[in-house]
Amino acid sequence: MFTDFLQNCLDGLMIGSGYALLALGFTMVFGVMKRINLSYGPSIMLGAYFGTWLYLNLEQNAWLVLLGTIFGTVVVGIYVERLCFRAIKSDSTIASMVSSFVIWMQLEEIAMHLLPERTYPFPAFFAAKTFEFGPFYVRSEHLTMFILMLIIVLILHFFLYQTRQGLAIRALSDNPMASLYIGINRSKTLFLSFFIVSLLGGIAGFLILSTDSQITPFFGLWATFKGLIAMMLGGMGSLPGAIIGGLLLGIVEANVFWYGDPILRDISAYLLLFVMLVLRPGGIFGQSIVLRQQLAQERV
Repeated sequence: MFTDFLQNCLDGLMIGSGYALLALGFTMVFGVMKRINLSYGPSIMLGAYFGTWLYLNLEQNAWLVLLGTIFGTVVVGIYVERLCFRAIKSDSTIASMVSSFVIWMQLEEIAMHLLPERTYPFPAFFAAKTFEFGPFYVRSEHLTMFILMLIIVLILHFFLYQTRQGLAIRALSDNPMASLYIGINRSKTLFLSFFIVSLLGGIAGFLILSTDSQITPFFGLWATFKGLIAMMLGGMGSLPGAIIGGLLLGIVEANVFWYGDPILRDISAYLLLFVMLVLRPGGIFGQSIVLRQQLAQERV
């Protein structure tokens, strides 16, 4: 019984690494702009559809699908940033959210016209294998996604804390007014943030879909909900919170799937979010975010 529980937790960590990557994208946009980009999941979905189109019409090569997915997601991300966020005034949070929802609908329509049969096979990046560690086992594609998530997190941490562009993003997130006083170009910094977020989304989408071996237009909805829930569990605006929230969500879903009913797996995600909002409304790291922002305001 306990071995089953540990195996479920291990599976949850592997699956949750994909949720963590999705949550990182939502967190970066919210941290910098204080807005939620509802079209983030559909942007990844359309990028993955473009990669699938290349796979079906040009060459059946997983590397081509990876590059096509990333390229498509980045292009759509830039489109969203220009049309939805840059064009709307900084104080119009609701207008940005509504416009991102409208773009969500638009992207789903484009995907259905690009590949009208709705469900298509998605190539696996690595051959499916199973690694055994004593009584436990891990699928190769899940282990690959987990390892790449750790590498991406380390690279992102280095970029945000050790480069001038990363420090500009953090300054704009902590105190937008003070960042303008020290000469940070807000428009360029926001564009860079969206570029990085879209790059993360393309990689995350490819890794997740490679484990599922298929893509449908509903992937955009799925990615949006999973990413948002993971972000809110960890604390909106917290990068460590996004990682912890994604891994926690994966562990809970894996155990509910094993001990309960598979149908309850997605329902458990919403229940977990409800419990977290009741017990700790700001998420796991929510309070630390508030304190950091208050300290930044006091220094101005």
